[in-house]
Amino acid sequence: MDIFLQQIVNGLTLGSVYAVVALGYTMVYGIIQLINFAHGEVVMIGAMVAFSVITALAGTALPPVLIVFAGILAAVPVCMLLGYAMERIAYRPLRGAPRLAPLITAIGISIILQHVALLIWSRNPLAFPQIIPLASFDVGGAIITGAQIAIILTSVLMMGGLTLMVYRTKLGIAMRATSQNPQVAGLMGIDIDRIIAFTFIVGAALGAVAGVMVGTYYGIAHYSMGSLLGLKAFSAAVLGGIGNLAGAMLGGILLGIVEALAAGYIGDLTNNVFGSNYQDVFAFLVLIAVLVFRPSGLLGERVGDRA
Repeated sequence: MDIFLQQIVNGLTLGSVYAVVALGYTMVYGIIQLINFAHGEVVMIGAMVAFSVITALAGTALPPVLIVFAGILAAVPVCMLLGYAMERIAYRPLRGAPRLAPLITAIGISIILQHVALLIWSRNPLAFPQIIPLASFDVGGAIITGAQIAIILTSVLMMGGLTLMVYRTKLGIAMRATSQNPQVAGLMGIDIDRIIAFTFIVGAALGAVAGVMVGTYYGIAHYSMGSLLGLKAFSAAVLGGIGNLAGAMLGGILLGIVEALAAGYIGDLTNNVFGSNYQDVFAFLVLIAVLVFRPSGLLGERVGDRA
């Protein structure tokens, strides 16, 4: 039972990160039916910018929490500007093009951002300064650290705030109207370009916070870290039902828990031959199984709630 609870805690932490990144994918897809494969690199840029700020302030007398907060404050506007630039320069001119064109463009932007990060921060893994004490708590035999608590709570707050914005504000109504029918929404006075750009900006901001969470939790950042993270988050969005906010959250949490349980239990049964090194395989096997029996995802039928 102790192993089970510990892996659930680890899975919730990992799944919270996946869910936040998956929200960026599902929002953009829900608005313009575009899979933004460059979103993982936006997360990476957020982690790298936060690393630079945290490293610069690590030797000062500022409190550790304030230093991490400064890293977030620096990463979020940079990623928001990056998200807006991607939409305005790369995606908007291709809005009426066949779907394959913006998809290839997204892959190209992903490669460009990776190499820009390589030129700025080098190809070597960057170790985040361990400025926050690693406090831990025993909960029913499972050990949960302060960083895990912060990640889970931050993710829940961001998911809740995003849900309230989409379903309880005029801007959210405009986003849902654009998602349902952009032409009719435009005739009703909604600025479609503004709404789409805002969606990219919000998704990029979520990605920036997720990048900081990943960097501070694992203590490392790398120019290629966004590739696998983005792929898993996209898989989480598909698992829950692409274009559905609740589906992205559910898919992210489930994917994280599956990975953690596979790494813990199957690793023990096979003397770590098929443990943490193969946890990605088990996660994608679950995804394939769900898509075989339910191609629309777990909550894919709720197309009217897309945002």
